[in-house]
Amino acid sequence: MTKSLFRLALALALSAGLAVTALAADDVTLTGKVACAHCQLKKADAKGCQNVLVVTDARGTREYYLADNEVTAKFGHVCRASKNAKVTGRVSEKDGKTWLTASAMEEVQG
Repeated sequence: MTKSLFRLALALALSAGLAVTALAADDVTLTGKVACAHCQLKKADAKGCQNVLVVTDARGTREYYLADNEVTAKFGHVCRASKNAKVTGRVSEKDGKTWLTASAMEEVQG
């Protein structure tokens, strides 16, 4: 009986640890340049202006399309000139693109 209880307790502890890790992994903070997918990056599928965070680091260059919300509206649209920014939010995949829904966003010095 005690072996069964021990196994159950161990399984519950491991499950709880994995759940906490999964929740913490949802938010990321990235630093890069915010540019316009249409005007600056010249994306063929860009039907209009769209802010994109371009991150370049040891893993290479990645692009995160910024979802429109209050945080990105307050930061403002970048059309002809890029801005360095630090963005915290949740990453998701949609229509073959990586999207970042910002919960915090600030301009930083390059």
